Amino acid sequence: MADWNPRTNGTLRGFLVIVVVAAALTAAGAAGDVTLALVFLILRIAFIVVIALVLFRLWRRNREDIAMWPARARVVFYGAAALALVDIAAAFLLPWPSGGLEALVFFFVLGACGFAMWRVWKDQHTYGY
Repeated sequence: MADWNPRTNGTLRGFLVIVVVAAALTAAGAAGDVTLALVFLILRIAFIVVIALVLFRLWRRNREDIAMWPARARVVFYGAAALALVDIAAAFLLPWPSGGLEALVFFFVLGACGFAMWRVWKDQHTYGY
């Protein structure tokens, strides 16, 4: 992608984008609730897509290594990853009742999935006592 000014700092460019988006949202003040809800929905979807893309790239880089693991380790690893993705998608896309129990369950499931994946990865990369 060609830069409009090669000497422009990347951080400055990022702040300029934020200023332009903030100005556009302020200019659309009459329909602010609808506009803000639409922006948050787009940001939620973009966040899920970015998480999925990062996980896909990590998987592609390590898939030959994971393919040599025993079947049980692969099932636990991929099952935990799939459950974590479902948990994140449900948290961002489904309407939640306002309560602390749902948030507690979300973080517990996400932590349990992360622990299961870390434990399998650690067990498969331990070569002795």
